[in-house]
Amino acid sequence: MEAKQLKNTLLILGIIFVAFNLRPAITAVGPLVSFIREDMGISNGLAGLLTTLPLLSFALISPFTPRMANKFGTEGSIFIGLCLLGAGILIRSTGFIAPLYIGTIFIGFGIAICNVLLPGMVKRSFPGKIGLLTGSYTFAMAVFAGLAPGFSIPLAETFQTRWQMSLAIWVILLLSAILIWLPQLKVKKSKPALAITKTSMTSLWTSPIAWQVTLFMGLQSMIYFSLTAWLPEILNSQGMDIATAGWMVTLMQFSGLPANFLIPVLADRLPHQKGIALGIGLFCFLGLAGLFIGGNSLFLTISIILIGIALGAAISHALTLITLRAADSHQAADLSGMAQSVGYFLASMGPFILGYLFDIFSTWMIPLILLIVVSVLFTIAGFGAGRNQFVLQKNTESISHVR
Repeated sequence: MEAKQLKNTLLILGIIFVAFNLRPAITAVGPLVSFIREDMGISNGLAGLLTTLPLLSFALISPFTPRMANKFGTEGSIFIGLCLLGAGILIRSTGFIAPLYIGTIFIGFGIAICNVLLPGMVKRSFPGKIGLLTGSYTFAMAVFAGLAPGFSIPLAETFQTRWQMSLAIWVILLLSAILIWLPQLKVKKSKPALAITKTSMTSLWTSPIAWQVTLFMGLQSMIYFSLTAWLPEILNSQGMDIATAGWMVTLMQFSGLPANFLIPVLADRLPHQKGIALGIGLFCFLGLAGLFIGGNSLFLTISIILIGIALGAAISHALTLITLRAADSHQAADLSGMAQSVGYFLASMGPFILGYLFDIFSTWMIPLILLIVVSVLFTIAGFGAGRNQFVLQKNTESISHVR
């Protein structure tokens, strides 16, 4: 009994440390965009690719990740993902333009593997604590997602505006996750838990609920990564200095921490999750509208807090929906692959489109209107995804009856 408890404790600790590393390599870039753009001599559109490329990498590799887990085991595949992430961080930080983008792609591959496999692992290893564990690791993910942009400018200034060192330093956190994950490589029985079922994978693409989960995941991520990339620049255009604007991204991230933890626990206990989607959409709409209107620092701060609460709740809810709408860990892995491939492809368009629109119109008003429209669309998708049935359920019997 004690051995099993120790094994579970080590697994939970490993999941938490993996989650610590799933956002800093991306969120740290936003406040440094102006430094990178000037140093590399690139446009806003190309600078936006530094956030877009990881998301395209998510979309490219996510459908194949369950197959990787089937071949190497879930634990081994996550280890591979961590190694790819570490390699990407170091390659990106060399200070040359080609490695800048190549390393960014590697970062996306590494994060995508871990993104896809964690929901299925939670479903398999802790089926009675889905909400609690999902809330815990998304909370952990959000903590360092929030710290990274706040520290980007101070770290760059410490290294005499060397943005490369500011981005490279996160490899230290990554190495700690690899060390803590090493005991999981001894696990031998993980392959069957994520075996691919051809019927399941084929049928998912015709499931309305699967598509609604996917659209909710993708559209809320589009807003999140768009603001992660460009919020400092948006606030700077409204008169806020760039260092303070970087900390506003941290405020946005930290505002969502309570929701990161609480929403999955609440969603797991409710008969359906439609109301959660409506609440998330309302907060996001109001926050983006406030950012569009602009005003004094207090008004902007309140708007950013509202956005932070909404997006913190949204990512936790999206990952929880993957596990709740799946009948078992097989389906959870397949649905996770679909939601994160198509979803992150949609999300990848956000940072690039926002940068491109700013290059054309020289104002952030048009990009913000686009994000407001997206907030309405993801609310509609989330409402549909909140229905109380599995993605491949052929009758109207509620999940509580078939679990």
